[in-house]
Parts: sequence; structure tokens; C-alpha cells
Amino acid sequence: MSNQKHILFGAAYYHEYQPTPRLDEDFKMLHAAHMNVIRVGEGSWSHWEPEDGEFSLDWLQPVLDKAQANGIAVIIGMPTFAIPQWLVRKYPEVALHDEAGNAHNFGSREEHSLSHPVFQFYARRVIKKIVERYATHPAVIGWQLHNEPGLFINYSHDAFEGFKDYLRHKYQTVEKLNQEWGLVYWSHELSTWDDLWKPEGNAQPQYDIEWRRYQASLTDNLLHWQRQLIKSIAPNNQFITVNLALGRDALDEELSGKQLDVAATDLYYHMQNGMRLPNPEVPGKPWFTTGPSQIALQADRSYAVKQQPYYVAETDGGPIGGAGDNYPGFHGQWRQSAWQFIARGAEMIEYWQWQQLHFGTETYWGSVIPHDRKPGRVYHELAALGKELETAGATVTDLKPDADVAILYSVESRWGMSFEPYTSEHATSDPHKVRNPEAFDHMLSAFYEGAFISGRQVNLVHDSQLVNLADGTVLQDPAKFAAKTPILLAVGVYISSNGLLDWLQQYVAAGGHLVLGPRSTYADSLARARMETKPAKLVAEAGASYQEFSNLQGTVPVIGTAAMPMREGSAATEWIDCLEEQGAHTLATSDDPHFNQFPLITTNQSGKGQVTMVGTVPNQELAASIYDYLLPKEKWVTGHETVTHSSAVNGDGERLHFLFNWNWKPVSVDLPVACTPLNASEPIHKVDLGPWDVVVLKENK
Repeated sequence: MSNQKHILFGAAYYHEYQPTPRLDEDFKMLHAAHMNVIRVGEGSWSHWEPEDGEFSLDWLQPVLDKAQANGIAVIIGMPTFAIPQWLVRKYPEVALHDEAGNAHNFGSREEHSLSHPVFQFYARRVIKKIVERYATHPAVIGWQLHNEPGLFINYSHDAFEGFKDYLRHKYQTVEKLNQEWGLVYWSHELSTWDDLWKPEGNAQPQYDIEWRRYQASLTDNLLHWQRQLIKSIAPNNQFITVNLALGRDALDEELSGKQLDVAATDLYYHMQNGMRLPNPEVPGKPWFTTGPSQIALQADRSYAVKQQPYYVAETDGGPIGGAGDNYPGFHGQWRQSAWQFIARGAEMIEYWQWQQLHFGTETYWGSVIPHDRKPGRVYHELAALGKELETAGATVTDLKPDADVAILYSVESRWGMSFEPYTSEHATSDPHKVRNPEAFDHMLSAFYEGAFISGRQVNLVHDSQLVNLADGTVLQDPAKFAAKTPILLAVGVYISSNGLLDWLQQYVAAGGHLVLGPRSTYADSLARARMETKPAKLVAEAGASYQEFSNLQGTVPVIGTAAMPMREGSAATEWIDCLEEQGAHTLATSDDPHFNQFPLITTNQSGKGQVTMVGTVPNQELAASIYDYLLPKEKWVTGHETVTHSSAVNGDGERLHFLFNWNWKPVSVDLPVACTPLNASEPIHKVDLGPWDVVVLKENK
């Protein structure tokens, strides 16, 4: 249970980046904006240690003192993601290498191998110095490890040699590895561990899934030793966190979350019409999210890291992007995104960054205060939000988001489908080299968006939170899970351990309704295609199976049934599993001259439970139709295509409702239950939402 009495609200603050001193002016503005937390120090190793062994630690003291005087808490970040030039010059062997074997040239960030012992020696030394210097400062409430860990796959020599050791300890003999990986294929059998080829030339999926597990373990090890070092010095009441960038190549977010007292994530999103409903406008920049559904999805992924409230460590200050990519938010959009994060469990909203840089790579990465260092529109909007959050106090902390359904998130399936995707936007002349790192998330998003636009709420749960994927140990009792979560979707869960399949069988036997989407249960833990008829080990429960599958070159209109009516425009996209009934009932078909022989959606009662198979990637309308079938009629936003709803229960047991209007057009919403607006006393039965507006309500008991 959270002990916070208010939302932490603030910005990353880097006094060392300022061209002239600004402490007095900045902290007056921070205080006036009702900001109560800053994050400092993580990008400045060269400032902490300008020469090898010569430390400059006192420069942060005035910042912490000024924060303390203004009632502002401080999180100190460890500067290990950006190493100083003297370390690169003296120890070139620490350089990170890419898949072509080239050393990363110095001049960006994280150009070093995080597993190299030279880096780790110097990183431990500087961390120890910083923590010893500031652990007892009364403004300090926590410590941030590294920064966005897992940014790059590490192809360096030390990492490759470590990988060989990892395999040797896991498989014991090369003969065992040869058998498990099927290395007789294309004459890849090893006679000695030194026969293992380097990953940059690899085309074997079994090699790749183990390589990705090993890379994630390097990230986890980095966070582990940093945590242990800080905990050995810092007071017990100071927390450990790290700002996770979800989906990094060398990151297993659920695994790394075990090293943290509180999970934190960096959640960036397109503003302006990128936040519009319906039909958000995608500017074509894939590296951060577009649309209200994706804002909610990233929030739910953040909560899922530990199934606990989380922190937003970085999010849009001003327009996020480069010099030619500026889309500052419309009036109200910062408030909308903040409340969407909070509605799904966020207990800190921190903007990157306080003051826009006057130099450097991210000169045009927008901030709360622009280049002229005067408060402007962004500052005033955030100040109003800060006051609103301050007034709300503990009412909006310790939230447990409501959920109508659960969806499995599988990091290993994300890796597996990245290497062997079901779809790829990037054509290649060599079909052995088709890769799509977005494949799993793309499929999951298709199903998630249907829930979002139809007013249903989702709890994401990692497969590794249900079962230990390595040894099959059950972590959550399937019967108890079915009782509290009667509907579970497994879509794109391509890598499926025996333990997970056993757990899913038991979930259905206990009365759960399992919804299986495409590609689920197809491969085992080594990305080997399972020999069982698909869905592997679940054919009897599903009452349907398939052997064939096909990509779609276009969309295929879907025909519903009386049991499952379709929303207008419902269509199958990208992929079809060619389902064959074995006792199941057909819920949806198509009129395609070939694919109409295969039902698109089937359902089957199995003992106390039920299994529904969805054999395609749904468009928005079809995905919403699936939830219309699975769940009772939605009562909050039906008929309002620009409005969404989220709800949660706070630490006092009060249910809060959040209504959002993602559009310029004002709208009135009739409330299905009596509610009282936050910080008001009179109940209401109708809400008027202005353009880009959000209303927070407390349900009357």
C-alpha cells in the first residue's frame, strides 16, 4: 500500500546545464507551480569526476539546499549512462560494439559496454562517492539507477564471452546445445564452445532467444549491483527506482522491476491531433506513442511492471522532438495526459525537463521553461495542474485501477516475434532476415484499442508473473486468478513455456474465460515450433484447432452471428489462422471466396470455463465487437466517440471516475451513477466536457 499523501509533481532539474546561475529564480517558479519534486544529476559524470580520481561533489549542495528550503523533494540519478571522455581515452576497450563489430564512436550516449569490468569499477567508485556525500541530505527521498537501461544490444567482446559462459552453464555440453537448438540444420553443430558464431551473423531463432535473455540479464545485473551499493549506504527510507523506457532491446521490464522499490517509466507521446479521438493523426515518428489508447496502454504497462503504483519519470514538457518536429500541446492536453497516467496508477508526474537546453543534442526537446527562460503557456498550464493535484491530495494516491479484462504481456514473445514476425513493413530480398521489433506490441495494441474505445478497462499481467518461465513454478494460483479475473486474453503469446500452458489449462478448468489470439502457444521456450496441433495443449478446451495460417494482403470484412453481432466496418487484417471446428461454435466468419471456409472466431464451453479463439488481427471495430461479446453493455461512454472513461479505487476504498474528451467539440455525458466532482460537495448526474477536457469524479456510496 502506498504511503504517499499527494502526487509527486515536478521536473528533471539540471543546474549544471544552465549557462548562467538560476537557482533563486527557478525555485521561486517551481514553488509557484506547486511542484514538489525534482530529479537531478544523472547525465553529468564528467561534472562529478572531471579527472580520473578527482571528484567535484559540492556543486549539487546549493540545489539540494534550495529544494529543501522550498519544500521540494529530490531524486538523485546515477550518472552511469554517459561516461566521461577521460575514461574513453584511457580505456578504449570499454567501447560498446554494434552488430557489425564497429565500436560506438564517442559523442552520443551509452557508448560503453555496461558489463565491462573497467566500466563497472569506475561506475561503482563514482556512485559510492555521490551517495556517501548526499545520502543524509534531508531533501533526498530516492535514487535513480542508470538511465533508460537496455538501450543497446551489447555485441562487445566481453559480452560475447559472457554469453558463451551463460550457455555453458545452462546446457553443460555442446552436444546438449546442438540437440536443443537443432544445430544439425545448415551444419551449425558445435564441437567446442569456441565454435559458437558471433550474434551479428546469426539467423537461428534458438540462438536469438537465448541471446536476448542474456542481454536482459546484463541489464538486470547492472541494476542489481547499483541497487546493492546504494542500499549499503543510503537510509532505509530512501527508495530505489529507474526510469524504464519500455520496449528497449536489452530490457525485460518485469525482471528489472524486481530490482526497484518503485517502478518508473518515461512516457512520451504525440500531442496536438496525435491525441485526437476518433482517428488520431500519426505524424510518422514511431519512437513514441500516438493516440489516447496508447497513452493508456503505456500507463497500464507501467503499472504491470510490479502490479503496483508507479512513477512517470519523464514525459512531454514542451514539444518533444528535434528541430523540425515541434508539436506543442493544445490547451488542456498536458492535464489530460497527467490524469490518464494517474487514473492508471501513477503517483509521480515529472516533466523532461525544467529548462530547455541552449546547447547539445536535445536543444529542441521542449521543456517547461523555454529558451528565453521566462514562464510561458506550458508553465502556466502545468502550474494550474499542480495546484489541482495539490488540492486533491491523498484522494488520488494509492490507486488500484479497475479492469474488466486482463491481457497477457510477454516480453519473450516480443523478442520471439521480433525475430520471426507475423508481419513486417520492411520488405527484404532475403526472407531469412525479415525482422519486426514492433510485431508483438502491434498485435497487442490492436486488441487493447478495442477495449479502450469501447469503454472497457484492461489489466496487463506478465506471463512471468503467473508462472516462473524457467522452471514452471506457479506464482499465482489459477483458480484464485480466475475468480478475480474471469476473462484473460492471450494474443501473440508466441513463446509459451510448458508451465504457462499448464497454467492456462488450469485457469480454464477453474472457470476462467480464455481468449486466444493469433500466434499464441505456437512455439516453446526456445522458439521451436511446437509439435502439437495448435493451439498447443489447448485443442480440447478450445474445441477448435488449426494447421494452416495465412497473411492477408488487405482487409477482409467480417460477418457476425446472432451470438456476436458486429460493429459496422468490422474487418480482419494482416493474418488469419485457418480454424477448424471440433465442437466449438462459430461466432464470426467472412465472405472471402477462400477464407470463408474457416471461421474467424469460435467459442467453446470447457468444464467450468470457456475458450474463445480469435483467428485474426482485428481492426478497431472488430476488436470492439469482441469486447461487446465478452462483457456486459458498457454504460459510461456509449454513443460518445470522443470520450473515454477510466476508474480506480483509492487507498480509502473510494471509487474515482475519470472522463476525458479527446477533441475540440464540447460534449455532455449523462452519468450512470451519482457522482461528486473532486473537491466539490454536491452530487451531479451529468458532466459537461469542454475541448480537451477531463473531469475527475468520486462515486457516491
